[in-house]
Amino acid sequence: MKMNLNGLYEEYGRYIYHLCLKLTRNKDEAEDLMQDVWLKVVRNSGRMDNVDHMKAWLTTICMNTFRDRYRKDVRRSKHVMHQPETLDVPILDLVPSDNMTPAELLEQNDIQTLVQRKIGELDAIYRTTIEYFYVYQYSLIEIAEVMKVSIGTVKSRLFRAKKYLKELMMEDTAVQEYVIA
Repeated sequence: MKMNLNGLYEEYGRYIYHLCLKLTRNKDEAEDLMQDVWLKVVRNSGRMDNVDHMKAWLTTICMNTFRDRYRKDVRRSKHVMHQPETLDVPILDLVPSDNMTPAELLEQNDIQTLVQRKIGELDAIYRTTIEYFYVYQYSLIEIAEVMKVSIGTVKSRLFRAKKYLKELMMEDTAVQEYVIA
């Protein structure tokens, strides 16, 4: 397994580092995050035989590790995440929390939860396409390669996924309260 992990690091190490750098926007923090990611990869190396798409698996570990670190850091800092991670906006659009009232923070958290729940209700093919594009920020070409379909199919799935998500959200009275109010 050690040889396999070395090969994995050689193939994806640079990709994971650049993803960590993109997430943290700080070289030192990126290196710390990357160390945590590879620690989790080593701990979960027994599951690697069941992984079909290694880059997606590593990306998921990286994103979750960043999110976990961020949640710990946010308790100690004056910054909060400005938007749900699943929307078509940069994932790290941070704003000082002193600009938001506690009520606004609660509302933001509620909206994020609602959006994530609605994405979870989508058919797997659409949910996966949305996550690859908006959460993991894969290009259309990368999604086509991972899903083994044409770029046209990816575009079509992305279009339909957004349409279905909007329909699901507009059918939900809790979502309508936030949109209308």
